[in-house]
Amino acid sequence: MELDAHTGRRGRGIYLLPNLFTTAALFSGFYAVLAAMNSQFEKAAIAIFIAMILDGLDGRVARLTNTQTAFGAEYDSLSDMVAFGLAPALVMYEWALHSLGKPGWLAAFIYTAGAALRLARFNSKLDVADSNYFQGLPSPSAAAIVAASVWVAVDNDMTAPHMAVIGGIVTGVCGLLMVSNIQYNSFKHIDLKGKVPFVALVGIALVFAIILMEPPLILFLVFAIYALSGPVGAARSLIQQKEK
Repeated sequence: MELDAHTGRRGRGIYLLPNLFTTAALFSGFYAVLAAMNSQFEKAAIAIFIAMILDGLDGRVARLTNTQTAFGAEYDSLSDMVAFGLAPALVMYEWALHSLGKPGWLAAFIYTAGAALRLARFNSKLDVADSNYFQGLPSPSAAAIVAASVWVAVDNDMTAPHMAVIGGIVTGVCGLLMVSNIQYNSFKHIDLKGKVPFVALVGIALVFAIILMEPPLILFLVFAIYALSGPVGAARSLIQQKEK
């Protein structure tokens, strides 16, 4: 039995299409953990990025097909916890953090706990939050930074023991940013249905071409810049307030 988010009535069964994407995202996160346990860290990182794409599709598919339900929202949150909360921390731990001992698993736990708290806060404030901004770094973006950092290191033959301290700092900072009160642009105000100039399509094609040139490094830089945009914006607002 599934509770419909619009009518509040109980219906029979669940909607297949959006939950199919959610299940695929969940599987991608699960696969990332398995790949990391088998020292296939590049595959693990790619699986997390695939989970990000699928996670972005399930909600949009649900809205387009008018199949939004309370069950789907809860299932999506649980899938996010696995794919963006648990999987990145375990991938980083298996790759490098285990060599640090207790500080290593502590950094991994800080990230996992941060993702759990971030998702719980997001769900509890869903009806009152400003849709143009996220409070705290979104868990998919945090997962992208952790996964891309592992991917970049593996792609450039950087040995895990020498990168353990850096990996621990990246993982811990991402965990703390997720539970911070720093605002991040959600980009939900962008109208994807409206018309755009032809040059915009050229720009999009150029962006994809740049990403394909060096996927791990470009993806890491993109999400790292997004993560830094929050603290930079907060610092700028604080300076402007002091100047008034």
